[in-house]
Amino acid sequence: MGTFSIWHWLIVLLIVVMVFGTKKLKNIGADLGGAVKGFKDGVKDGGASADDKTMPPAGQVSGTADASKTTIDVEAKQKS
Repeated sequence: MGTFSIWHWLIVLLIVVMVFGTKKLKNIGADLGGAVKGFKDGVKDGGASADDKTMPPAGQVSGTADASKTTIDVEAKQKS
């Protein structure tokens, strides 16, 4: 009773596939893999030296003359 045999795991796998379907499980696997890759890239970038800070942070426009061409001004409106 303490351990599960291979038959128990196969039955659980069969039930999971029947409930979620193979396409949904494939999408979950791809999303999980992308999240792990993004985490690894973030950890690698977090250990970068202070000399690599020449680029502005994401989402901010540097002080160049083309800044007005790349900036988008939007106004939020409330639904009535």
